[in-house]
Amino acid sequence: MRIKDNFKVRKIAGENLIVNQGATHSDLTKIISLNETAVYLWNELFGKDFTIDDAANLLVEKFGIDKEIALKDAGKWIDTMVSEEVIE
Repeated sequence: MRIKDNFKVRKIAGENLIVNQGATHSDLTKIISLNETAVYLWNELFGKDFTIDDAANLLVEKFGIDKEIALKDAGKWIDTMVSEEVIE
């Protein structure tokens, strides 16, 4: 998997939002806001090929949580990013 290069995270009005740079139109009914953990994963994985295991390992290292919980959390993050067509 890989985060598409045209998407960037920008802090707008105190929120971490995913922005599709270069898009000629924006669907303002579909705004993706990221919490600090999701931004951490984004920053660590952007520009790299990764697996769910890679994302889970980052969560284990950063937060000291159990690998099983990290896999569930990483899976939810990945599922959301795939459904929003941010990850390919």
